[in-house]
Amino acid sequence: MLVGLFAIAWAMTPIPDTTQKQATAQGSVIYYRDGKTVLARQGIDRKNVELAKVPEHVRAAVIAAENRSFYEDGGVSLKGTARAVWSTLSGQQLQGGSTITQQLVRNYYSGLSQERSITRKFKEILISMKVDQSKSKDWVLEQYLNTIYFGRGANGVQSAARAYFGKDVAELSVAEGAYLAAVIQQPSRFADPKGTDLAAAQVRWRSVIEAMRQTGALTAEQTAAERFPTLKAPKKPFELKGQAQYMLEQVTAELNRRGYTDEDINGGGLRIVTTFDKKLMAAAEQAVNDVLPDATPKKVRTGLAAVDPASGEVIAFYGGRPSQSAYYDSAFSAKVMAGSTFKPYTLAAALNNGFDLSTRVDGNSPLRVASAAEPIPNDSGRSYGEINLVSATQNSVNTAFVDLGQKVGLDKVAKTAEAAGIPEGQLQQHESAASFPLGVASVSAVQNASGFSTFANKGVHMEAHVVKSVTDGQGKKAVVKPVATKAISEQAAADTTYAMQQVVKYGTGTAARLYDRPVAGKTGTTDDSASVWFNGFTPQLAVAVDMFRDDNATVKIPGYGTQFGGQLPAQIWRAFMTEAMAGEPVEEFPEPSDYGYTSDYSVPDQDRDVPDQEYTPPANPDGSTTPEPDPTSSGPPATGEPDVDGGDDQPETTDPSATELPDQPSTESDSDTGRGTGRGGDGAGRSPTG
Repeated sequence: MLVGLFAIAWAMTPIPDTTQKQATAQGSVIYYRDGKTVLARQGIDRKNVELAKVPEHVRAAVIAAENRSFYEDGGVSLKGTARAVWSTLSGQQLQGGSTITQQLVRNYYSGLSQERSITRKFKEILISMKVDQSKSKDWVLEQYLNTIYFGRGANGVQSAARAYFGKDVAELSVAEGAYLAAVIQQPSRFADPKGTDLAAAQVRWRSVIEAMRQTGALTAEQTAAERFPTLKAPKKPFELKGQAQYMLEQVTAELNRRGYTDEDINGGGLRIVTTFDKKLMAAAEQAVNDVLPDATPKKVRTGLAAVDPASGEVIAFYGGRPSQSAYYDSAFSAKVMAGSTFKPYTLAAALNNGFDLSTRVDGNSPLRVASAAEPIPNDSGRSYGEINLVSATQNSVNTAFVDLGQKVGLDKVAKTAEAAGIPEGQLQQHESAASFPLGVASVSAVQNASGFSTFANKGVHMEAHVVKSVTDGQGKKAVVKPVATKAISEQAAADTTYAMQQVVKYGTGTAARLYDRPVAGKTGTTDDSASVWFNGFTPQLAVAVDMFRDDNATVKIPGYGTQFGGQLPAQIWRAFMTEAMAGEPVEEFPEPSDYGYTSDYSVPDQDRDVPDQEYTPPANPDGSTTPEPDPTSSGPPATGEPDVDGGDDQPETTDPSATELPDQPSTESDSDTGRGTGRGGDGAGRSPTG
């Protein structure tokens, strides 16, 4: 009867076809772009290793300590099992007596709980016997060594070797291997033993060494020569510091978008190489810290993003102080009104649709547009007359860009911005407004840097991304291939870039000049300076810097006053780019079209001390707006006068050399005057335009 019952149980207890997730999970390692420097570790600390890479003396130590008859038994120990059953029945709760095979079965296969019961023990015995019949002893030992917990957070013998001795398992000495074997019995107690625990660990280690002599793994002379090994101090838990927390969030989010689950990341043993350059990440943070004074209000947020135009890789960013906002960074997450940094998309749309730099648009103030309820003026009511597109960009003339938007079609402006990397959802709610070309849409620093990288990359936008490659636990490598989109023609990109070069050479972006190489860029400031920008690029790198406040109030810095795009944002940009471009070859921008050198461009006005003030576009497509008082006036503004809200930096007025560039456009004014919605804002307020 007993034999029959055993036969029935044997037939009804198959080897489980699944393993416990925790038993096989391997943590993932995330690296900087060099593929060597660790950025973060995720999940369980385990690195599987083939048995052939585990030294014979390490295997012998484990067998001597845990199961001397391993290579001879049938997967179970009758004496040990009987002892364990009796202890369970008698209530002594002593689990011992398990072979290596039984320990593996209990910890490796699904369907076996850790409870102490006769039923569970009997099932464990049956499965262990079947495993012994169907699997080789070496297979069992390999899985066991990769599964067992060794303390110090280390799962598996390879991670244990690193945790206790700072070396790979293949490099372990006899004494070190014996200590790891000794730890298996009491991993918590022997992880970092001191006092009586250290004495106990030494006794246990000596017993393992003696057991190795008894099994023939060591000679008597070798046994006598072994000395207790020196343990490496336990590592502190892996902590993410500074921007690393933001980096990990973005890497995880992108991996999820690319089909990797959190389970894959935490237990799949992935080797993830990011796009982040460790040196430039530090340079971004340093640039912000060096430029901003210590008295900068805590509510002021600063974001910086650097994108490689050729690949779309986000190589560096500054997301703010993690202590200020642990899960909401200023580079990827926060979106604020683009202001005049959006005008280049409008210019590019025109140049890509039959217009050229000599095209003349209406720079007079005010400008009446059928879709706007009220006429749109320039700030201070200044009229520029019919001006070309370089002058319009140089002076950031609102009416000129509104007129240009009407001529080219706002749908084409939106299409160009979207092709350059600005998400459609952030554009469509503003697309029908006449003021759309003036920057009413909200964007992040990464999106704006990615957008401008399109101009640097000859009109081709490369999808912004933060992961270079992923190698799975089996060694299969997947390289990320970003989506390439032809946003505008190569010539349109060259001409747009040429117009933006004048902003940095002679306009409000002079604070961003690099002494050794050409720069193109655009400043931007919203109404009441709720957000201020400098967005620029060299042929090799596009970088956006923005500043805003959590409460959407005016960005004011003690000692510096109300901020504009050409002030601290441009200085931060220059500080970062000086470091980022150090040692890099000087590359020139492509030549603009022939009409880029026509003689009808206006010469910078040498007599103007303050940049022109700009118009606040309407908040809604109906064109409605409320005039603001002129802070330069001693009395209330005259009825119908445009609102004035201050301008960007005073432009440099050095007379350009005639041999360098004939007939330069007039000095730019870049006062953006529309209120954004702060972080995550949708621009549902008066719009930025400068």
